[in-house]
Amino acid sequence: MHPWIGLSDEVRLGLFTEWVTPDLVDEVLVECGRRDLKPRPLSSRFMVYYVLALALFQQDSYDDVAENLVGTLGRMDQSIPNKSSFTRARQQLGAAPLEGVFRSLAGAVAPDTLATGFWRGMRIAAVDGFLLDVPENDATRAAFGGQVDSEGQPIGFPQARVVTLTETGTHATIDARVGSFKGGGGEPVLATEMADSAAGMLVIMDRAFPGVALWKAYTQAGAHLLIRARTFVAARPTEVLADGTYLTRMHLKGQRRTHPGGVTVRVIDYRIDGGETIRLLTDLLDPEAWPADELAALYHERWEVESAYRQVKTFQRGKAEVLRSASPELVHQEIWAHLTLHHCLSRIIMHLADDDGLDPDRISFVKVLKHARRSVMFQTGRSARHLRQYMTRMAAKVARKLDNGVRRLREADRRTRRPISQYVARKKDQFRRGTRRVPEKVITLSPAILH
Repeated sequence: MHPWIGLSDEVRLGLFTEWVTPDLVDEVLVECGRRDLKPRPLSSRFMVYYVLALALFQQDSYDDVAENLVGTLGRMDQSIPNKSSFTRARQQLGAAPLEGVFRSLAGAVAPDTLATGFWRGMRIAAVDGFLLDVPENDATRAAFGGQVDSEGQPIGFPQARVVTLTETGTHATIDARVGSFKGGGGEPVLATEMADSAAGMLVIMDRAFPGVALWKAYTQAGAHLLIRARTFVAARPTEVLADGTYLTRMHLKGQRRTHPGGVTVRVIDYRIDGGETIRLLTDLLDPEAWPADELAALYHERWEVESAYRQVKTFQRGKAEVLRSASPELVHQEIWAHLTLHHCLSRIIMHLADDDGLDPDRISFVKVLKHARRSVMFQTGRSARHLRQYMTRMAAKVARKLDNGVRRLREADRRTRRPISQYVARKKDQFRRGTRRVPEKVITLSPAILH
């Protein structure tokens, strides 16, 4: 009998065990029909934790990840199964349990006292998407697709598409969808599927998303929208409001403006420091209740979702790393593991910030990630007392990294950090001024004129 039988269910996932509890995992496994019928070395509960650990230690091999999980548990570190056993166990588990764990945990985490998480009583969220490289083979290429050149030949790796509804104040994922690079209508269709999760929120999106179907899905679900649009979209006012913004109809392509299938939107045009005109569309039609200057300033919060994606793609996964899973089902499994881990890390950061009355943006994601990894290797999740003690020590260490006072506004030039060509180094690619202090941006509304 393998020595892991009866012991693998005792493994925990460090700080993440606070939310990914054994009871939660067992409930999800029962719902997905993956509960073990008899004892085995790589139990289903252990494999859920193991897949999460694979995402947490993205750069480590299967053996190293297993040792990180069981290294402090005596007998288990001397009899680690081989890689093929872990691969078969992952295949038997499938993606559904990891998605189930994510959906059991996902949701907004900002308390009502977090000022940056709300605007005029509405929780602020943002929708956007990102791509993850997956290993190249016939199965992943057929399932996900990827970029192609002018002759239709593949460029780079196949790519999976992830679209999330993210709380801007905490970077916590409220909902998510996983799709392919090539099909299904892209980000707008995946975003539309998440409309019910946005009820009561003000949702910000960029100019890839405006559309009647998405608009109706979110407003009918009880959400409000603030979406950037190209300047030729919704360009014909039907009524100019007192503050210079205007109302118009947005309709499906080919429909007349009077077609009942369209929607009424309020258009806000503005400039930042006299630059290009930025156009926003919103369903908040009353200019007195929903001031245009505040909405224009609020759109900047959309960039918080990019910070959340950087945490997943650069720090958690590793910069330019390709996912380790070689089949479409396991790719989905791995992506749900990454999303689950990031949500739990956001909860840890919010817990640390809330205890000290801080903005969660002040707490280093990288520092928390490193401590979370150590907590797995120390198996601190084996008791509630150890979890509390470890969290207290971590809070003290993270606090030492905080600077005093409010962060100043800073800016650095955007540039290509590596030459585009190995033979030609363009001066403008190499020039860079240091990070410097800058004044606040000046937002100027552009009033509409009814012709």
